[in-house]
This record gives sequence, C-alpha cells and structure tokens, in this order.
Amino acid sequence: MMKKLYSMLLFFCFALLTACNQTGSSTNLQELKDRDWSTIVEEANGSEVRLYMWGGDEGINEYIDDWLQPRLQEEFNMTLERVPMNTEEILQKLQTEKQADKQTGTIDIIWLNGENFKNAKDHELLAGSFTDQLPNFNKYYDNEDPAITTDFGTEVEGMEAPWGKVQFVFHYDRAKIDHPPQSFDELQQWIENNPQEFTYPAANDFTGNAFLRHLLYAKAEKPSAIYAQPFDQKQVSEAGDPMWTYLQSIQSDLWRSGEHYPNRLEELDQLYGEGEVSMTMGYNEARAESLIEEGVFPETTESFVMEPGSIGNTHFLSIPYNSPNKAGALVAINDMLSPEAQLEKLKPEVWGESSPINFDELSKSQKEQFESVDRGNSVLDQQELEETFLPEAEAEYVDWIEEEWMNELVQN
Repeated sequence: MMKKLYSMLLFFCFALLTACNQTGSSTNLQELKDRDWSTIVEEANGSEVRLYMWGGDEGINEYIDDWLQPRLQEEFNMTLERVPMNTEEILQKLQTEKQADKQTGTIDIIWLNGENFKNAKDHELLAGSFTDQLPNFNKYYDNEDPAITTDFGTEVEGMEAPWGKVQFVFHYDRAKIDHPPQSFDELQQWIENNPQEFTYPAANDFTGNAFLRHLLYAKAEKPSAIYAQPFDQKQVSEAGDPMWTYLQSIQSDLWRSGEHYPNRLEELDQLYGEGEVSMTMGYNEARAESLIEEGVFPETTESFVMEPGSIGNTHFLSIPYNSPNKAGALVAINDMLSPEAQLEKLKPEVWGESSPINFDELSKSQKEQFESVDRGNSVLDQQELEETFLPEAEAEYVDWIEEEWMNELVQN
C-alpha cells in the first residue's frame, strides 16, 4: 500500500513539474520583475504561449504562422499557438473568468487597442505594467512618444507594448477615376455624379467607425477643440450635427441607395473587387498591396487621403491578468518588437504595415534594410503620410458615433 502511494506521489510531482514547464511557473508579473532577462528566457524555454487575436486577415495570419511561430521555436524552444477570436469576445471571456475568480486562464497575449484597451484596463483584466522589462522596447522604442504612451486617449502606463502603426487611407480604381476627391465636399459631389458607386461599412465596424471619425473631424468647426480635449457629450453632439446632415444628404446615392451598409470591411472590399463600387478604404496604408497580389483588388488600385488628413494610431500587445505563462508572454512580445520581426512585418508581401520602432536607434545596416523595402505602387509616399497624420480621438467617440449613427441614419 505504501509503495503504491509513493508511486502515485511521484507521478503527481512529475505531472506538476511538466505542467509548470508547459505553461510557465510564474503567476504574476511582480515575481518576474525581480529576475534578470536571462532567467525569464530560461523559464519560458519549452513552454507554450497562446496568442488570442483577430483572425480576419490571411496575410497577418500567415506572418504569425509561417514566420513568427518557427522563429520562436528555433530561438527560444517555445510553441506559439494563434487563437483567432474577435477582440470583444476575448474581453468577454476574460470578464467572465474575472467574475468567477479564475486566476489561471488560457490566454497569454492579446492583440488590442482603442476602446478595447480602455475596457480591459477599466475592468482590471490586464496583468499590469511590463514594457520596462522588455530589452527590445527599452532599446528601440521612444517611451515618451504620445503614440506609444497613450491609446485612443487612454494612458497606457506600460500595460501594452507597441506592435504596429497604421494610417487610414481610401483606395480607388484609377481605371475608373482620374482624380480622386481631395475633400469630403468633393466626395459628396463625386457620389452625386456617380450614384451607387460608393458606400462605407456600418458604424459598428472598426473601419466604418473610423470613416465617420474622419468626417466628424472634417465637419467640426474647430477639430482640435474636440479631439484634443476629453470627451464631452454636449460639445460633441453639437459638432456632430453637420456630420449627420452630410450623411443624410448622400444616403440615397450610396450603393443600394443606402438601404444596406456593408457589415464588415471584407464585404466592402468584395464589392470593390467585383466592381460594384469604385472605392474602398481601410486603417492600414499598405493593405492594398497583398489584395492586389491575391487578385482581390484590380491592379489599377491606388490610395489617397482627403482633407483635413489621415487618422493614425498604434496597436499593441498585452498580457491578461490570468495568463498561465507570463514569462513566455514576455519573451514572445519582446521578440515581436525586435527589428527583425518589425522588418519582416513591413514587407508588403507579408503584412505591409508601418512600424512604431524608433529608427534613430537602429544601426546603419538596420536602417538600410528598412529603407530598401519596396512597399508597392499603391502605398502613399511616407512623407505624405507623415504630413497628413491626425491623432486618434478618445475611445468614447467610437461608442458615441456607433449609437448616434443608428439613431440618425438607420432608424431615422
């Protein structure tokens, strides 16, 4: 009997040690703050990291699956599992676990920004500050850059690591349009002259909401007085009147006479690719290149921005409060911030988006590698993008626009 109990005890200890090696033994970031980086890397060795992220872009998915996963396996003996899930569903899962006091979950890294970050921060769904522990962040990123220290107006406080940077652009087919509109007033005239050839995604879609934020910016008498200040319901409601008037004036000339709006950007892209509409849009200045290569977009696709400019933002990686492998999460995120990973992500055939990395901190050879990347003919000149850059609004604007759009356009 004693021999059997002893064997069972040995088996239990072995299973426990194996589980710790698979998921990482640290349960909070504070424990890891007292350890040097080499110790954290050693702890992550042989473990599995689960990255939960939106999975709607095949180019992004292939970057994770075909480049990042093998790299982490080779460099750190780590297994990265990409779990596709909409960000709102990820946060709902964490919220449910939080309410149930579940201290060990299944998510190690989340890709998020904007209102989702604010919600996660407000509801204490994140593990806490960690970017000061990442060697690559400390070496290659400007920790005083507002695009890194704030996320849609919310202070980051080290709870997210900058993964990428994008700007909103419109795409058009130059075989159909000689000169794209340069302002929303010109767009209104173009829509009137070309009925059924333009639409935009619904306001609850990320891209559709961004389109409306551009319009609010353009129609506001003093845009900086809105976006540079904390969200004020009364002030924004007054500033929004010209926007709703504009949208109502173009509605009957939109695709399907404005009786239906694409539910997702992918639906609008399909309409554009099939020639039903002559423009599409997106929150990534280089997104068209891969879609042209795949034959989704016509080869004559080009990009443009309109006055008063192009809203841009940074998107981030974060660690949930109940990540079972925080050491592995730190190592994976640190590598995703490396110049090598950011360079690969910049290539149009891979992902094509800009990097938030501080180029002044790169070596000469690293700079030359970044500068040698040909982003493609559909991507606007970097100088034009920088000159037209507009800061994002606070996250409250997203919810307000979504709700008011339903009231003013759909239910009206």
